[in-house]
Amino acid sequence: MKNIIFVLFCIVLFNCNKSEAVADESVSAMTVIEDENSAAPLDNKTDASVVLQDKAVEISEQDSTSKKGNIISKKIIKNGEMEIQVDEIKKAHQKINEIIKNNTAYIQTERFSNNDTAENLNLTIRVPHQNFDALINSFSDGVGSILSKNISSDDVTEEYTDVSIKLTNKKIYLEKYRDMLRSAKTTKDMLEIQENIRELEDEIDVSEGRLRYIDDRVDYSTLNLNLYKEKVRSSATSKIGFGSRFGDSVTEGWNSFVAFFLGLISLWPFLLLIPIIIVIWKKWRKNRRKI
Repeated sequence: MKNIIFVLFCIVLFNCNKSEAVADESVSAMTVIEDENSAAPLDNKTDASVVLQDKAVEISEQDSTSKKGNIISKKIIKNGEMEIQVDEIKKAHQKINEIIKNNTAYIQTERFSNNDTAENLNLTIRVPHQNFDALINSFSDGVGSILSKNISSDDVTEEYTDVSIKLTNKKIYLEKYRDMLRSAKTTKDMLEIQENIRELEDEIDVSEGRLRYIDDRVDYSTLNLNLYKEKVRSSATSKIGFGSRFGDSVTEGWNSFVAFFLGLISLWPFLLLIPIIIVIWKKWRKNRRKI
């Protein structure tokens, strides 16, 4: 009985060892196949377009990561327009210069006009955004009488974020194309990659310029200020008295009469037609009575 049990135990042990050997051989064969597949080189006929597609898939997977890393602070552009009536343009201009200096601002453009009715000084002022409200308040106190004031704020955070994310992705594409250009083997592939690089560089320049413009408008607010002085009269005489006013009235009356007379002369065709119409109407009325 003991001999039979010993024989059965040996048979079972032999089968187990055989199964383990087969399993080890299968694992070794699968490992060899995987190594061969990973070591297999790309087909020489693979052109640049196929590689570009693979790179595009790779970069698209990085978009979500780049978007998470781009956290843009609020971008607010402030602009304003003010019109102030003053007694003297020169004195008001001096006070404006002091206020501008105290708020670390500067005058971008300046334009002066003088006509028969008023003097106007138009200033375009750029001021750091944190000093914009203080500048407005300073102009509102003591410079003159405010005729109009318009302040606006434009939130460009969404546009800035969108341009920044696209710019980051374009730079990633550009580096990939440059790597591909170094490993390109045919002239056709090189020309195709170089064209893509050129287009990307142009787009990057435009995006960077747009971001610089937005940053400038955000960092420095813009105020269009108009200083206005109304003249009392438009006459060329310097004295304002009864004689001057009487002379101006006579002149204006004569000018009005001349304008009226010239207006009548311009209607001479109609003046000729009126007598003709009257004669025709009288003849028609006379013939009607006879009937």
